This record gives sequence, structure tokens and C-alpha cells, in this order.
Amino acid sequence: MDIKVYMTPTCPWSQKAKEWFKKKRLPIQEVDIVEMEKEREEMLQKTGQLAVPVIVVDGKFIVGFQEELLEKTLGNHKA
Repeated sequence: MDIKVYMTPTCPWSQKAKEWFKKKRLPIQEVDIVEMEKEREEMLQKTGQLAVPVIVVDGKFIVGFQEELLEKTLGNHKA
């Protein structure tokens, strides 16, 4: 399972998402959109907005830290 999280270092919801994945023992690829312009543009192009976090699970985009939707998307996957 491929999980990418577009975030900013100062966003509390980004940090909550990061901690949630850590608690679930699911590895993520962190993308700091403040530092990574190309990735920020990619996120903007695919979602139409700059809100963070944006979580991508196997190509499916989830805007915001939506715990119920993440649980549903991830199913019973264990790291």
C-alpha cells in the first residue's frame, strides 16, 4: 500500500494525520508543500485546492484528516 501525505510543518491537522499513521504503524511518504514546489503544484492540479493535509492512498485523494474515511479506505490493512 502506497500512502503519501501532503502537509505543511505548521498545520495541526497535518501533524494529527502524521501521528495517526504512526499509531497505526503505517509508513507514509511525507511531502512538505512549503519546500517542494513541484509536489505542491501536483497536489493543486489533482485536487483543485491548497488545503492540507491531502492524503493519497494507492492513488485515491482524501482532502483533510478524515479519520472515518481513512479507516474505510485502508480497511483492515496492517503494516
